[in-house]
Amino acid sequence: MHQFTPQRIMGLREHIVQAVKALLDARKNQYQLDLVQDFAYPLPVTIICRLLGVPPEDEPRFRVWSSALVRTLDPTESLSEAEVREATQSRTQMREYMEKLCATRRAHPQDDVFSGLVVGDDPNGRLPESDLLATMELLLIAGHETTVNLITNGMLTLLRHTDVLNRLRRNPDVLAIPTVEEVLRYDPPVQFRTRTTLTDVPIAGVTIPQGASVALLLAAGSRDPARFADPDRFWPERDDNEHLGFGGGDHYCVGAPLARLEAVTALKALARRLEAPRLDADPPPYRRNAALRGPEHLQVAFERLND
Repeated sequence: MHQFTPQRIMGLREHIVQAVKALLDARKNQYQLDLVQDFAYPLPVTIICRLLGVPPEDEPRFRVWSSALVRTLDPTESLSEAEVREATQSRTQMREYMEKLCATRRAHPQDDVFSGLVVGDDPNGRLPESDLLATMELLLIAGHETTVNLITNGMLTLLRHTDVLNRLRRNPDVLAIPTVEEVLRYDPPVQFRTRTTLTDVPIAGVTIPQGASVALLLAAGSRDPARFADPDRFWPERDDNEHLGFGGGDHYCVGAPLARLEAVTALKALARRLEAPRLDADPPPYRRNAALRGPEHLQVAFERLND
């Protein structure tokens, strides 16, 4: 998307740093946190709302809507009637909210993604309102739930590999980016996506017919021993790490730069500020979603919170 410029994303850096700091400062004089509910869950929705131009006081509503809508993304899960009603209600409420925000931004544009899409400074032309609302829904879910899982999977993996955690703590500016890239390969937040074949596709002696629905196992591809040396080893220093954590081609994740920036900032801060962190339970309970992988809760104990 034209609105996701490097300048706009990097302009959020200080907001991300301050949001991370505020979430951790809230745990002062405490010795335990649920990394999901207390940290990883509120962080991305705060940032994506800032990017879209949603007022801070409305952020809690977006958390509720995102939680309800993300369950609809799992093609392997049959939702209960109550869950379907909740998702439908959340989608309706969010679209009504966005319609009002759309009218406000059209009358009074600001320096945010929503204004850019509404006013239509994209060289490809302004989006129809129905497409605009669908895009906002996608950005909310993609910008929230997947980043929650990236941060949580990253810290869980580091707590299981304390040698890497200690190296990250000593050398954050050197190791933070490759650590996030290795998490995206080793335990990605998106396990698989579905696609539709445009033509007949011969593969491994089998022809997948045109128009077939295909599940692409991104996580399996990122551990392919024919592609990665020692694929089951968590190794941030590996030389060649062209993983599938953000998909690829025309469907490459448009929010990848933002997710990377949030995860790098979060893991650097967690490694530095949590003194002697340890898992309370391993394995932790996981979310009921085959497509999006991440713990539902991640209880982490620590000796103190560093400044």
